[in-house]
Parts: sequence; structure tokens; C-alpha cells
Amino acid sequence: MVNRINASLFDILNSIEEIESFFEGKPMMFSEYQNDLKTKRAVERNIEIIGEAVNRILKEDPNYQIENARNIIGTRNRIIHSYDNIADDMIWSIVIKNLPKLKVEIKSKLK
Repeated sequence: MVNRINASLFDILNSIEEIESFFEGKPMMFSEYQNDLKTKRAVERNIEIIGEAVNRILKEDPNYQIENARNIIGTRNRIIHSYDNIADDMIWSIVIKNLPKLKVEIKSKLK
């Protein structure tokens, strides 16, 4: 059980770091993100992976604590099932506000 949870935590961390890599060496500007279809799709895919990993952790241990776990899973479901209803500004807000906090939380759990 612990190994599966740790594997999912690593998946979350790797997806966050991959998203960060898309913006290395350049300012994180919404207008650039919004006009770059490849980056948008790659970011959305990584958010899907993060949501699926959180879902797997909770299936393994329903009492496992990850802040905003239900919102993370809900965002994953929305991207997958309501792809035509995803706003760029919503995803951008997650990238800017939520992922840095989640990264700190996941790193502390992996220590």
C-alpha cells in the first residue's frame, strides 16, 4: 500500500515539475500560454495525471490527507469529460496558485 501511494506521489511531483519545465527560461505570462496550443494541451494532460494519481491514493487509503484532493479529482474529471467547457484562465489559475502549494505538500510527504 505504501509503495503504491509513494508511486502516485512521485507521479504528482513529476507532473508538476513537467508543467514547470514548459515555462523555464521565460516569464510565465497568461497571454503566451493562451496562444500556445501545445503547451495548453500538455498542461491539461499533466493536470489529468495529477488528478488520477490523487484518486488512486484515496482509493488505496480513503483517509490519506492531500489538501483539496476532491477539487483536484474534480478538475481532472472536468478536463476529461467536459473538455469543451475548460477555460484557459481556470487552468492558468491552477498552474500559478495551486500547483506550487501542492508541490510543497507532496515533497514533504515524500521525505
